[in-house]
Amino acid sequence: MTTYKTEFQRSIEQPDAFWAEQARRIPWFTPPSTILEYDEQDHARWFVDGELNICHAALDHHVDNGRGEQPAVFWDSPVSGGKRTLSYREMRDEVARVAGALRGLGVEKGDRVVIYMPMVPEALMAMYACARLGAVHSVVFGGFAPHELAVRIDDAKPKVVMAASCGVEIDRVIPYKPILDEAVAQSEHQPDACMILQRERQTATLGTRDRDWAELVAEAEPADCVPVKGSDPLYVLYTSGTTGKPKGVVRDTGGYAVALHYSMETIYDVAPGDVFFSASDVGWVVGHSYIVYAPLLRGCTTVVYEGKPVKTPDAGAFWRLISEYRVKSFFTAPTAFRAIKKEDPDGKLLDQYDISCLQALFLAGERLDPPTFHWLDDLLDVPVIDHWWQTETGWPIAANLQGLEPMPTKAGSATVPVPGFDVRILDREGERAKPMEQGSVVIKQPLPPGCLTGIWGDPQRFHSAYMAAFPGYYLTGDGGYFDEDGYLFIMGRTDDVINVAGHRLSTGEMEEVVGAHPAVAECAVIGIHDALKGQVPVGLVIPKDGFEGDEAALEEELIDRVRRQIGPVACFKQVLVVNRLPKTRSGKILRKLLRNIADGKEYGVPSTIDDPASLEDVHEAMKERSVGASHEARPL
Repeated sequence: MTTYKTEFQRSIEQPDAFWAEQARRIPWFTPPSTILEYDEQDHARWFVDGELNICHAALDHHVDNGRGEQPAVFWDSPVSGGKRTLSYREMRDEVARVAGALRGLGVEKGDRVVIYMPMVPEALMAMYACARLGAVHSVVFGGFAPHELAVRIDDAKPKVVMAASCGVEIDRVIPYKPILDEAVAQSEHQPDACMILQRERQTATLGTRDRDWAELVAEAEPADCVPVKGSDPLYVLYTSGTTGKPKGVVRDTGGYAVALHYSMETIYDVAPGDVFFSASDVGWVVGHSYIVYAPLLRGCTTVVYEGKPVKTPDAGAFWRLISEYRVKSFFTAPTAFRAIKKEDPDGKLLDQYDISCLQALFLAGERLDPPTFHWLDDLLDVPVIDHWWQTETGWPIAANLQGLEPMPTKAGSATVPVPGFDVRILDREGERAKPMEQGSVVIKQPLPPGCLTGIWGDPQRFHSAYMAAFPGYYLTGDGGYFDEDGYLFIMGRTDDVINVAGHRLSTGEMEEVVGAHPAVAECAVIGIHDALKGQVPVGLVIPKDGFEGDEAALEEELIDRVRRQIGPVACFKQVLVVNRLPKTRSGKILRKLLRNIADGKEYGVPSTIDDPASLEDVHEAMKERSVGASHEARPL
């Protein structure tokens, strides 16, 4: 770890010099002379006096330097039957025209634009077009309900909304325009115009506020890149599961560009011309960072996939994409591979494809459970890398840095902090924890470039939510520990630590034990209220496809496993076999919601849920088995 330790130490001890060096590797209009300064609340601000445009850095710069004919985007949509390749020159020219269309609608530097689109190339064009003008985009996941879209419109106050006529799923078409119309009707803020991309699967009837995307772009004068300050906002992204007033994470431009460029080389080990595939959505932070901006900043080709890991047409969808587009580095969420493992437990579909181009598989978005890690590690001949980060940070906090110094992997660990992130484990008194001792995972100030610079319209909320708990540190909200080798283990959100008769226990550890059973495809362990012990754990498991065993016997085996490996103190005595678990569209299991149901609390169906019916199924299973006070829970 010599190379890593040297670079990491330099990033912590000399952050100004370290990040000044990285900043010189991207194209600025005016290079920054002030690298790091602090605002009135003592929060870090990077490259405040530099001037750049991230669209110029990601598109124009490459065209100007001879990369214009290289593919910038491979679009693949098995749900619609469409495929498309766009070169850097084609992307630049089309983005310039889309930016011109926005300018024709009155959009200028500093204005906001809400983008409500599916996984089509035009979604990337919309984001880059906003950046080209210096406008602030706010992407809302396509298909979000009208109310959720309305509260984001009211918070961001966009001049224009850019949307598609529909989204296409495996088995259905989702009309976006009626959702948008209802959202605008509910909003206090009224956008000046809505720019609608008509898709062949379902066109939309346009109203007086609406403008046809194709017509506007065809008539538009291409727009040049507008210089912005390094500290100017690039986008606002609302965190998933928002209730009440939405929490819009604000990302700056200069710090984000520098951090993403650094991460592509140092973490993902990709060079200009390589193909990078992130199986996410532009509505999430992974899509913003590693579908839209980072690959093109680095001069790579990005794969934009409109489909699922399974059923499009089968569980070999990812292998087909990797083989067809010669992907070097692939990134997705663990839940995607749990779905694949459930349908193809032996990985037989992989035999149909040549994925010799693949050099590393990265997973994030939730903890990579050891059973899934081992399944992938056995199946593939490349490093399987769990790395950890958040919407708020915008890029990885901890990883196995393939472009700096690859290290041996450890199941359940995100390996080591990325240079720039001074990660600490603190106990409840704010004291630094010893190796193997669990506590709150925090990051010592200054946060490196690329992290959030605030909450849109609410600077005090930024401080109270993230900085107030441990002064001088950013609170991640996750619990974890360092082992004796300096490897970081993230055990889940701190509210996933339960207190059983005075003993603090991690439900993440119990999930490891349950998930390691050969019959289990996926699982969740939650802590529920208990009058005697305070809290007790309950397991929910999905068996693998083809499981024909006795469910009662499986439950007994799982209870015995936890008792033997963690101990009777865990008081793990109840397991429910279910068909599906409620998850967000980004793949995170809605554990807090499950706890509320089990504890008999009223619950709402969040806008981020992928399959609302899964919530009803689990609720009914809990009532049938008399889990906690689930019989008293009522949907709001």
